Amino acid sequence: MTIYKDYLQKLKDGLDQIDLVVLEKILNVLWDALHNERLVCIIGNGGSASTASHMACDLGKNTIKDFDGEEKRFRVLCPSDNVATLTAYANDAGYETIFEQPLRSILSSNDIVIAISASGNSPNIVRAVQYAKKKGAITIGFVGFTGGELKKICDHVLHFPEEHYGRSEDAHLVINHMILEALFERKNLQVNL
Repeated sequence: MTIYKDYLQKLKDGLDQIDLVVLEKILNVLWDALHNERLVCIIGNGGSASTASHMACDLGKNTIKDFDGEEKRFRVLCPSDNVATLTAYANDAGYETIFEQPLRSILSSNDIVIAISASGNSPNIVRAVQYAKKKGAITIGFVGFTGGELKKICDHVLHFPEEHYGRSEDAHLVINHMILEALFERKNLQVNL
């Protein structure tokens, strides 16, 4: 039992250190993206790729009141959901380009790139964020450990300050759901996670 309690305590302690002022700034960036029809592109590797996919689903579908209505919707994309494109770029241009290359095709200035990485140092994620910044996009990082390179280069960073991949990934999914719930409140939607 001790191992479970220890895990939960460390997760709670790390979540208590999340900067809620930064979280609110990120919410404002996403709210602006929704109302100005800016693309939100979410990237991550491994477990963070599944968090990116989950977040894309949540933003794209779970922020709609009326599926047949004409309300504004998030324009959201998760490049790792397209395995054919991902593997084609990995094979032909190198794994470090798998996120940068799709961004070159779709990203405009003032679009949003959310980069999720426990270490903050994944070369393909860092390279994509560097390209996004060069293009004039707004960059958001969800990081763990020390924050790595992403903590230095992203415009907005939510840092879970612990050197543990599992708890960092847990925290990033919790942050996703915190953002979603705040968006529900702004749109006056019923919370139905």
